[in-house]
Order: sequence, then structure tokens, then C-alpha cells
Amino acid sequence: MKKRDFGLLLILGGLWGASFLFIRIASPILGPFLLVDLRVIISFVALIIYALLIGKRPQLRRYWKEYLLLGTYNAAIPFTLISTAGIYLPASMSAIINSTTPLFTALVAWIWIKEPLTKRKIVGFILGIIGVSILIGFRPVSIDDNVILSSLLIILATISYGVGGVYASKKLQEVTALDLAIGQQLGAGILLFPVAMFNLPTQMPSLEVIYSVMGLALLSTALGYLIYFKLMKEIGPVNTSNVTLLVPVFSIIWGVLFLNEVITIGTIIGLLLILLSIAIATKRISLKRRKGKLV
Repeated sequence: MKKRDFGLLLILGGLWGASFLFIRIASPILGPFLLVDLRVIISFVALIIYALLIGKRPQLRRYWKEYLLLGTYNAAIPFTLISTAGIYLPASMSAIINSTTPLFTALVAWIWIKEPLTKRKIVGFILGIIGVSILIGFRPVSIDDNVILSSLLIILATISYGVGGVYASKKLQEVTALDLAIGQQLGAGILLFPVAMFNLPTQMPSLEVIYSVMGLALLSTALGYLIYFKLMKEIGPVNTSNVTLLVPVFSIIWGVLFLNEVITIGTIIGLLLILLSIAIATKRISLKRRKGKLV
């Protein structure tokens, strides 16, 4: 991997890690539905402008039904669930639980397209669940129904991401990455708009909230997707998926620096177990040994 590509991978991890910071600030004020609708609509507009500037005309009419479904499962549902959980959970904790997405994607692929659920994936899945349990159990405040429910909402979001990813691989293989990003945001924005209009805030949001919405839409979503798709082309999907390991790390850093979040031993143990589970499930660490070395 070239230094430039590695640098882009770090930037992407930072941008996506920051999304949980922005959500934590804006969601309690705007509510999850309005926040997510603003996120996808603003990012859609930004991506359309970018496409026109580089001479690309998105082909949205041909796959409009598919984009609605993709927007539902890969944006509207998971974004809303994560934003709802962000009202009660620290940004770092949300990001760590969300990092189990590859594990649940493997589970969805096994159920839907019969992709083999290998021993390493099963071990990774079990370790990931243990890591999430430790993370929740060692939270630096009392465990209540909101904390447990919010954690479950993020797990449901990771399952929805899995459904969206498998659906895109089955139904939209011929569509360009930029068109996928634009179509997904538009589909999600259309679906959420009616609900968002019935959940408007009763007071004018502060500048901090407005900046958080813009950061979430323009940096974490629009710019994040552009970098992600560039890396997919340059270094391939496997190497690009390393960003999954970086997002919770950056989220912890942003949470400590800007939200004064507390990092406990449970946070560290939970994070390490989840990262280990992903490494095993995605073949970054082998379960076999050859001549005394991992292979």
C-alpha cells in the first residue's frame, strides 16, 4: 500500500470516527429523523455538484427502485438507529459497537446468499459479541434500559448495513460507485422526508448543532464516500475494509478531546476483543499455526 493510500485510509477513519461525535452533539437537539434526513439530503446535493464538476451525469432513473431499497437498508434505517442510540450512548461506545458490522454482514451473507459461515467467522462473531457485552457492562455510568436498548439499536443497524451491502452486490453490480452513493442518499432522503417534517425542533438549533450537521453531511458522508470509493479503486475492497479497525479508535480520540468522554478498562478490553474478532473473521489473523508461526 502506497503512503498516499495509507494516508487516505487514516483520513477516512478520522472522518467516519467523527460522525459519531457529530451525532452525539446534534441528535439530542434535532432528533434522529430530522438529523438523518438533513445528513443524506445535504450529502446528496454535495455529491451531485461534485459529479457535475467532474463531468459525470448520474443515472438515477434506471435503478430508482433499487436505490430506494438501498437507501432504506444502507442509510435510512442504520443512520436513524445510530442517531437514536447517540442520544444515550457516548460517541466512542457507539462507534465500537458499530465496528461489528463486518461480522453481521457475514451472517447476513450466510443466510441470504448461502456464503459459507466458516469456523473463523463463527469464532470472530462470538468474540465480537463478548466484546460488546464487556463494553456495555463496564460503562462508566449505571446500566439502564436506555443504554441496553441503544446498544441493541446499533446492533440492528449493523445488520441493516449487512442487508444493504449484500443487496448492492446482488442487484447493483454494474452501477458505478459514485452513482451508488448518490442514489443511496437520494433514496434515503425521500423516505425520511415525511417523517422528518413531523419531528421538527421546537427551538432554533445552536451553532454547535448546525456545524455538527454540516460536518456529518459534508465531511463524514459526502467526502467520506468519495475517499472510500477512491480507495476501493486504488487498493481494492479488502485493504479498504481496514478502515473498520480505525473508525472506533478515532471515535475514542474525538470523544475524549471534544466531549470529555471517559475511557475505562472495559472500553479498552471491549475494543480489543471486537478488533480481534474482525481480524479473525476477515483473515487478518489465522487460527492455524505452521512451524510455530501464525499463517
